Amino acid sequence: MTKDRKKRLIWQLPFLALLIIGTILIIRQQQSTPYQKNSGLIFGTTYNITYQHADDLQEEIEAELKKVDEQFSMFNKQSLVARVNRGEKPELTSDFIEIFKLAREVYDETNGAFDITVAPLVNAWGFGFKNEQMPSKEQVDSLRQLVGMQHVSLNGKTIVMQKPGMMLDFSAIAKGYGVDVVARLLESHDIKNFMVEIGGEITTRGINPERVPWKIGVNKPCEDDLNESHELQTILNVTDKSMATSGNYRNFYIKGGKKYAHTIDPKTGRPVQHTLLSATVLADHCAKADAYATSFMVLGMDGAKEILKRHKELMAYLIFTDRKGNLAVWYSPSLQDKIIK
Repeated sequence: MTKDRKKRLIWQLPFLALLIIGTILIIRQQQSTPYQKNSGLIFGTTYNITYQHADDLQEEIEAELKKVDEQFSMFNKQSLVARVNRGEKPELTSDFIEIFKLAREVYDETNGAFDITVAPLVNAWGFGFKNEQMPSKEQVDSLRQLVGMQHVSLNGKTIVMQKPGMMLDFSAIAKGYGVDVVARLLESHDIKNFMVEIGGEITTRGINPERVPWKIGVNKPCEDDLNESHELQTILNVTDKSMATSGNYRNFYIKGGKKYAHTIDPKTGRPVQHTLLSATVLADHCAKADAYATSFMVLGMDGAKEILKRHKELMAYLIFTDRKGNLAVWYSPSLQDKIIK
């Protein structure tokens, strides 16, 4: 070894030692920082949030969730969407505009299968916030005239609806957006490890309290309107991903010996009738996963696969009934490495 190289090595050793010591201190700090767990009620469902941080942030989290509720709740008469639906012209927030634009994007990409104007039909079939009676064919045909995002537009910071009686309903995207909002809050606190779940819609980052990747179960479809069945179909590794599930196996009713599921096809105006029971979608953002999971339940197996061919950034786990009436599964090839069992 030359004299110059020895000198360089001598100068480099202190920096190397500091780097090693710094890395050890960071690891020890991460290991000693506790995981907080917050739970509560929001959007008519539950939330469960786990995150590694020295302080409990539940008050901040609930303040952010309240903002989402005040904008998108169909049950809050003073919410922004409720005011829009009454024909008022309130100035829209940046959040409202962001989600409206995402809804429009998914509407376009799914050829109208995802449609936030479907509320009049959902209510008419008894699945919305008004719980009306089963409609006649004439009522369905009439209400279909009030459905279609092509009849709604943004004019600056206000919504313009071309037909009186139209309504916006963000129920199929608001929970996912709430998850994204909380995730952004946690990231603003430089939190690297967390899991946010609202009504089954989930996003994760980093590792869980056991220091391993987050593992999330997908429920097996069961006709269980009391939501008491928690048998799992599979378990997925969804670290650094968002996941949303939509299904027809819980929210339904039977009348005249026929089953009516809560997913309404905006084009026919009627509950969907196909073999797809559950659609779980993984995406980078939960609002997007939420919207596409809903659209897949409208489109059915073939339609969902066509969307997935065009959108490689999405992954899906689809549960359906085969020709013999048995449960069967199809999933995106890119999801293979995330399936734990």
